[in-house]
Amino acid sequence: MSFPTLLLIALGVSADAFAVALGKGLHLRRLTRRDAISIALAFGIFQALMPVVGYLLARSFRGYITAWDHWIAFGLLSLIGGRMLWEAITSGADDEADAEGIELRELLVLSVATSIDALAVGISFAFLDVSIVPASILIGVVTAAISLLGVRIGHRAGVRFRRPAEIAGGLVLIAIGVRVLLDHLGVL
Repeated sequence: MSFPTLLLIALGVSADAFAVALGKGLHLRRLTRRDAISIALAFGIFQALMPVVGYLLARSFRGYITAWDHWIAFGLLSLIGGRMLWEAITSGADDEADAEGIELRELLVLSVATSIDALAVGISFAFLDVSIVPASILIGVVTAAISLLGVRIGHRAGVRFRRPAEIAGGLVLIAIGVRVLLDHLGVL
């Protein structure tokens, strides 16, 4: 898989982390450097680890489903992208109370929640023969950078970028899934 495609996947799966970071930034009364870096690092680390977990799980049963691997990659990427679109379009009002800082427990829960998509992407990577270590590092670095940017923007500007970020991320993942399928079917 090419670097530009991996970068688009990294941006796509980091959209949830960006949106959550925006929200956290919005609801922190005072944004400290420690909070911003903690959010960025936690989101980046979990986003980097989850594709590896998904990849290793999928590699263990890859031999049983090789004939359908492109359909699995297409399905997973399309489901993740579709879910992101659905959440962006149907999200409700913002009713979270402001907080002084972010607690470790909340940070861990948010890190896991925003990285589930990366687990599914890791499963897809196993069927696409992607080199998992560089891909996971790229996903982690992009997510950390995007999350740091998101928490700072959220603290200063509010959540007006949340919905467009989730829509863009969802569309990118769906497009990559379609491309994988068309490539394996010989259309591209």
